[in-house]
Amino acid sequence: MDELARFLGGHPPFDALDEQELQGLAAAAVVSDFAAGDRILDAFLLPSQEMFVVLSGQVELWNSAPVPGEDADEILGSGGVFGFSALLRNEPIGPLAVALGPVRIARIPSEAVSPAFSSAAGLRFLAQNLPTTVARGSSPSAYGVVDQLIVSAPLVVEPDMTVAAVAASMTDHGSRYAVVSYGDRGYGVVTDALLRSAVLAKGLPPESVISVAAERPAPTVVTGTLAAQALLDLTERDLDCLLVVDRGGLLLGIVAREDFVVSPSTAGVSLREQIGRTAGIEDLVVLARRMPLLLGDLERRGRSAGEMTTVHSTVIDAVVRRALTLVLSRRPDLDPAELTWLSLGSNGRREPVPSSDIDAAVVFAETVDSMERAAAYRAAFGDIAAVLDRCGLAIDLHGAIPGRPLFARTGSQWRTAAQQWMKAPLEDNAMMMTSLLLDARPIQGDPGLPVVHEVFGDMHRHPGTLRLLLAELLTNRARLRSMRDVLARRGGTFDIKTHALRPVVDIARWAALSVGSTELSTSARLAAAAGSAMVPEDQAGILIEVFEVLQKARLHYQLAQMERAEKPSDVISMRRLSPLDRSLIAQAVREIAAVQRRMYNLSQLTPPDSW
Repeated sequence: MDELARFLGGHPPFDALDEQELQGLAAAAVVSDFAAGDRILDAFLLPSQEMFVVLSGQVELWNSAPVPGEDADEILGSGGVFGFSALLRNEPIGPLAVALGPVRIARIPSEAVSPAFSSAAGLRFLAQNLPTTVARGSSPSAYGVVDQLIVSAPLVVEPDMTVAAVAASMTDHGSRYAVVSYGDRGYGVVTDALLRSAVLAKGLPPESVISVAAERPAPTVVTGTLAAQALLDLTERDLDCLLVVDRGGLLLGIVAREDFVVSPSTAGVSLREQIGRTAGIEDLVVLARRMPLLLGDLERRGRSAGEMTTVHSTVIDAVVRRALTLVLSRRPDLDPAELTWLSLGSNGRREPVPSSDIDAAVVFAETVDSMERAAAYRAAFGDIAAVLDRCGLAIDLHGAIPGRPLFARTGSQWRTAAQQWMKAPLEDNAMMMTSLLLDARPIQGDPGLPVVHEVFGDMHRHPGTLRLLLAELLTNRARLRSMRDVLARRGGTFDIKTHALRPVVDIARWAALSVGSTELSTSARLAAAAGSAMVPEDQAGILIEVFEVLQKARLHYQLAQMERAEKPSDVISMRRLSPLDRSLIAQAVREIAAVQRRMYNLSQLTPPDSW
């Protein structure tokens, strides 16, 4: 048993388990021998109730229903694992496994497997194997939002219960998590790991009240959040679980790492992990060029536009971070700790499509106090832009890039500029700069709220500026044809970004400002402002739906362009759209225009402090 435990601990997904967990797996396992040609597993007939680990020999695997005479999809050797997808889904989705020669297998029952997939390493393992396993059986409409991942009601305990009593309840409930309810004061959470740390490592007496050991406040996610976004929170913050709450803060359920194995939200994790490990720029370029394939795969699975762009954004972030690391590693005179890289625009909002420019800015530490040193950094940023261009990302050298002094400043310089923009929003491109920086999201360096958000955080206290910003954004009206189109005789085309999507994005950004929200995505901003005077609940809902429809049509069109080896564009040829898509776009534009008219009329009739 010790030998088997050591073997398992040397292979994923078991390599993240501690000694006690490995011993438990080894004790539960059954070791079996198979002769050449023996059928070890056929999970296309019945779901597997065990996970299989190859101890010696080789196994042929068919991940899709085999056709007579068809070669195996892959061959697993020592340490190979199979059967987990059918086990976790409890559905007959494969694979078929046949011994290629004499094989020794460890069969681990389902009840012993769970810990192996509850760690970050386990999640990465599943993500890397997803394309040939779980993805084949995923329902196109399932598991897109976090609500759909809730398996059962969580164990809820009172804060005055003892550590021992909560541990016993978790055992009886078969749960590795317990939610501590503080009534109107929110929730805490207790995990197996927290209990072990508190009692064993820190010596907390078992008769102590559980509130001493609980994490408070518990990490939460609001109902309706995309599974992809929730997975980002888990992985980037290294969390074990998230509480799912409604908009009023009421507990609905709990989701843990292993609950995401059935969600296509894990699709980008494997590529992100590979990008993060690239040794050089050439390797980075090769992997980054796979991004359109990932987007196309998500579309074929029927995923929502919000899911597709969120996953796409996480991979772009990984590419940018790796390019930054690789370029600065060649510049020993520059210190990465002196800068924070901000993703701007659509990628800052996690809404990029293939045609999107990768806008960015940098916040320097105050130690970058000379023009010469700032210029040295900007030269390196120019090299980074060249790498990103080779990676297939759209870079506008005359746009928002840190290689330009306008987009690379110290924190105090950004603060001074933002204060000036708020005082005079219609001067010196203040509106453009404000819009870009309000979409800013740090992806390297200080993860805190960008300085521009600090300055504009109380915008609702400046009604005059709020009115000017609203008047400016309403000048860009949603329309099917502009006068420029008419003069250029482009009657058969439609700029979906300029004349449809940008008005929604602008409304959402302004609405979030007006209610003091720091949300970034367009849908989240509209949801945060829903119910305000300017954005009633019903109209916020309409705009959220319209944004999804337009983004979906935009992605579909651009992916089709890339398949034809064309450069992706926001100018759509209406002839290439289906009659249904043309109708949906036309209706979406009418809905946006109606919202804009109402906002304009209300702005003329009511004072800003009532908005």
